[in-house]
Amino acid sequence: MSDVKKAVLAYSGGLDTSVILKWLQDTYQCEVVTFTADLGQGEELEPARQKAVQFGIKPENIFIDDLREEFVRDFVFPMFRANTVYEGEYLLGTSIARPLIAKRQIEIANLTGADAVSHGATGKGNDQVRFELGYYALRPDIKVIAPWREWDLNSREKLLDYAEKHGMDIAKKKNGGSPYSMDANLLHISYEGQVLENPAAEPEEDMWLWSVSPEQAPDAAEYVELEYEKGDITGINGVKMSPATVLATLNKLGGKHGIGRLDLVENRFVGMKSRGCYETPGGTIMLKAHRAIESICLDREVAHLKDELMPKYASLIYNGYWWAPERLMLQSMIDASQNHVNGWVRVKLYKGNVIVVGRDSKQSLFDANIATFEDDGGAYNQADAAGFIKLNALRMRIAAKLRK
Repeated sequence: MSDVKKAVLAYSGGLDTSVILKWLQDTYQCEVVTFTADLGQGEELEPARQKAVQFGIKPENIFIDDLREEFVRDFVFPMFRANTVYEGEYLLGTSIARPLIAKRQIEIANLTGADAVSHGATGKGNDQVRFELGYYALRPDIKVIAPWREWDLNSREKLLDYAEKHGMDIAKKKNGGSPYSMDANLLHISYEGQVLENPAAEPEEDMWLWSVSPEQAPDAAEYVELEYEKGDITGINGVKMSPATVLATLNKLGGKHGIGRLDLVENRFVGMKSRGCYETPGGTIMLKAHRAIESICLDREVAHLKDELMPKYASLIYNGYWWAPERLMLQSMIDASQNHVNGWVRVKLYKGNVIVVGRDSKQSLFDANIATFEDDGGAYNQADAAGFIKLNALRMRIAAKLRK
């Protein structure tokens, strides 16, 4: 293992990655660079710097990067242009963060002259795949260290014993912290483990951190108007906002009205089923509103083709293929479809529901003169429909005659 000279560790400052940091130093005898990403998880990140210093990490080898704008602008927004949903429900909040973390880790490795990268994902989950596919796509010769696939510290008790044995000061979270395994960023917060490992058990109400229950949401509906430019939200209620501010604002609005909760049993890429709960208030609003603006701006066949391609696109993101050529190709097609997706959408938020109540665009394909149930002044000749129907029925008429 002495061939590794310097490794960049994706470091949160928590128990797992703190043990990994020490384990890397002891097992690989290598210099460690720590990287902590601010993706809007809402936690104080400076303690991670302090802990890294305690482990002897040089100040120039400690990176704490604010990636919130890049995350929403270059990852979340492109994904929502495709109306991406995995297995009919999951808005991919964890999945979409991994390619950005991998990208920045490789950038730091190049900057610091590191020859390896390391992560804290377990050998049972999807994240190991997402991280490592990203690493190899961006730097094919990189050495990857995945401690959970190498060591025997396969329980929380063993991790705590290791920390105590090596004199590591692992501060406990206030009030004991959450009993769940959680992941948070600006798009969502996820919960796994504990009672959730029984798919028949209902989540406890105090588990949810970002949203009130629909039953406890305000009795009055709230109207929100979203402005779109090329498929992305650029303003809310007449106020121009940056991508990260848009999502943070929608999270607060959605959480206030009990929007965005999901209880899901999903199929992991590694083969097992997993039960998780998610809160994605802002993303739930974004999905509904984006489909509304597309409904008046997209050609029918373009819209339908997007819907056909979306499950494949969603699987690519879920399985870690963000940097793969097929995802990049699909993204080019999706982005091209958004050139005329401009305008505004008005939604009503009420007790867990996002209700579209209006939409308009200067490039709208909706023609009231043709669609009207009143006299259209000759804009559409209804008699033309007879031949259209007969031609489309031709193959069925031929088959019916043969059956006779």
